[in-house]
Amino acid sequence: MSDDPQADAGEAEPTSEKLVELAKRRGYFFQSSGAYGGVGGFYTFGPQGAALKGNVEDAWRDRFAVAEGNMEIDAPTIMPEPVFEASGHLEGFDDMLVECPECGESHRADHVVEDNTEYEDAETLPIPEVEEVIAEYELVCPNCGAGLAGQAVETFNLMFATNIGPGDSDPGYMRPETAQGIFVEFPRLKEYARNQLPFGVTQIGRAYRNEISPRRSIIRTREFTQAELEYFIDPEEDEPDLEAVEDVEVTLYPASEQNANDGEEIETTIGEAVEEGVITSPWVAYFLGVAKPWYEAVGVDMDRFRFRQHLSGERAHYAADCWDAESEIDGNWIEMAGFAYRSDYDLSKHAEHSGDRFTVFRQYDEPKTVERATVDPDMSYLGPEFGGDAQAVVDELEALAARDRSAFDGETVEIDLEGESHEIPVEKTGFAVEEQTEAGEHITPHVVEPSFGVDRLVYTVLHHAYREDEVAGEDRTFLELEPEVAPTFVGVFPLQTDDELEAEAEAIAAELREAGLSVTYDESGNIGRRYRRQDEVGTPFCVTVDFESIEQEDGGVTVRERDSTDQKRLPIDDLAETLSAIRAGDLEFEEL
Repeated sequence: MSDDPQADAGEAEPTSEKLVELAKRRGYFFQSSGAYGGVGGFYTFGPQGAALKGNVEDAWRDRFAVAEGNMEIDAPTIMPEPVFEASGHLEGFDDMLVECPECGESHRADHVVEDNTEYEDAETLPIPEVEEVIAEYELVCPNCGAGLAGQAVETFNLMFATNIGPGDSDPGYMRPETAQGIFVEFPRLKEYARNQLPFGVTQIGRAYRNEISPRRSIIRTREFTQAELEYFIDPEEDEPDLEAVEDVEVTLYPASEQNANDGEEIETTIGEAVEEGVITSPWVAYFLGVAKPWYEAVGVDMDRFRFRQHLSGERAHYAADCWDAESEIDGNWIEMAGFAYRSDYDLSKHAEHSGDRFTVFRQYDEPKTVERATVDPDMSYLGPEFGGDAQAVVDELEALAARDRSAFDGETVEIDLEGESHEIPVEKTGFAVEEQTEAGEHITPHVVEPSFGVDRLVYTVLHHAYREDEVAGEDRTFLELEPEVAPTFVGVFPLQTDDELEAEAEAIAAELREAGLSVTYDESGNIGRRYRRQDEVGTPFCVTVDFESIEQEDGGVTVRERDSTDQKRLPIDDLAETLSAIRAGDLEFEEL
């Protein structure tokens, strides 16, 4: 069973091509519908990938839902059109498209620019400028090489449209983010939170974007998984616990540095970044401080990790400020998460479009006496005068009284109804200013949103875990995955083909499964080859049952650690407890 390494783990940077090949061969991920030629932008997670992804999601849930005391929901992936009219996605959820005049292939215009020029954030440029850059650099179609100069760059809405119901059905869309499923249910969710701010709602689920040119395997796809937290706060009263994260060290790339000719990343702490105004929102800073150590715990290389602030031209329509968590992959930075301060945009828009109340009642410490302008219109006048529009007139009068009581100072008051101006005698409006005693007021909460892309994180974890070295004179590829997220925690093998060894190994595997550990059993091939298979899928430990295990009273088993390939002899009776402690982080293999 000798397996001593002949060289230290290599530090050579793995290529994405090697990782994609390993992922397909070992069941991490592969393009979907391969029997039909595959479909761009859709990937299937195989047995290893689904387990890794599930472990990452569980780790996220433990930290951002359970540990933070937030609730979790599971909303539908299809929602009716009015939801996206209110959210702004129908109008503003677009990418820039340019079509090749020769082969007809469609491309992201900003990607064509970024891949072939010094521009790094072409999506922030206006369309006319992108067209100018394409012409100036004589950029060509990535597919066939035909020139793209002179081709119109157009906006393309990324949402997948569908119909809800048969016949004259209602239009709907596959959600482009899980967030809207939380926002539209706010009137009910606030009741579950007992109408007390702050509170958070999380969701892990699928989202859909009809990407123009999906690329780089699972980094940019048309169907993907998001893990999102919408945290609802009172912007005037609620403050985060910055003391809990103020000492977290972070690498920041603020917009000011990105715009400077000699700009560079900043090494600082969360506390210093807030104090110096680098991060203007304390709430965004808090969640950056929570996320940084979590990313490290699941296996992201901190030497290839940073938080980058969005430039003004690339912020989403709803974001007052946004920072991305980015990882470096083969020399390129990819976004893994966005931390946005969405203010009251979403709740205000849904209140405006739905007519429902998206507010929370804030109770005053002591009742206040205030002056309120009110109207009590004479419907015997408005009814005959405006017919079916009478209620709309009442609504306009109420709104006008709330925002500008001076409009009622004359003998008539002017309102606008569907673009037409109407004058109404003030005496018919029942206008009055009254003193009222109020116990509180209804406020629209603001929202802080950490939004994680699970698929991109899975890719990053695999890429950052990829290693190559030499063991016993043979080349070895292995994934140095954190035990918390590894698809399989332990492999159990009989040393060779033998009924007694196999029976004992199967019994040990069953006992470890009962202890809650993920286990694979393998009796195929020589022991070295079985070790290599488990190394390549990232299994942290292997347990080998030999004749000493069955011939002596608790003769023990050999436990091999993946990264160092060191081996230790452990009693069978203590095996489940020991391995469970290692997985929980309460014990190190080196301490055995």
